[in-house]
Amino acid sequence: MKNISKETITLMDKIEKLNLINSCTGYKSANLIATKSIDGQTNVAIFSSVTHLGNSPSLIGFIVRPTNAPRDTYINIMETGYFTINHITIDMIADAHHTSANYDSGTSEFDKTNLEEEYKEGFNIPFVKGSPVQIYCKFVNEYLIKENDSIHIIASIEHIFFDEDLKHKDGWLQLDKGNIVTLSGIDGYFLPKLIDRFQPAQQDILTKPYKKDQ
Repeated sequence: MKNISKETITLMDKIEKLNLINSCTGYKSANLIATKSIDGQTNVAIFSSVTHLGNSPSLIGFIVRPTNAPRDTYINIMETGYFTINHITIDMIADAHHTSANYDSGTSEFDKTNLEEEYKEGFNIPFVKGSPVQIYCKFVNEYLIKENDSIHIIASIEHIFFDEDLKHKDGWLQLDKGNIVTLSGIDGYFLPKLIDRFQPAQQDILTKPYKKDQ
């Protein structure tokens, strides 16, 4: 097995190091975060750092890179307090990836891709049309990560919209039914498939799969 030390990583070519470090941690979520400024300018950008933080209260988090460069997603969330998280399907990959391009603040990525804004009654922040799982979130807190000046955004889940055929009777969403993709590194997209679900693990008891209809 190949062994690469911290010292070797430090001396690596920038792109090689970026690809190695971003992929060695495993598969990541792939989401489009949509926001709107107080002036009505929309923004949508791909993020691979959205994570579940807890159920009670229902919290999620994601990482914003250092704000020494303009970060429209961050600015819009600070201005309005709200944003949406939208899962990416296999048909959205190219357009979703394109949202990582550096457009100026006056340009909406919705206008530069085939991604479409979707507005629901009573919601001012756009969702991404066609996304099978859409989450409406409210900003709660932020924490500066001093080691690299990135920011951990904490938000509450206010509403969840999803295609009904994804939901099992116990509340679990089977994401592969929606052709929802995942990311490895910064540009590798994968389409995962369910292998099995297992019952809660207990000491000294063989862990068994759920019944197939659960």
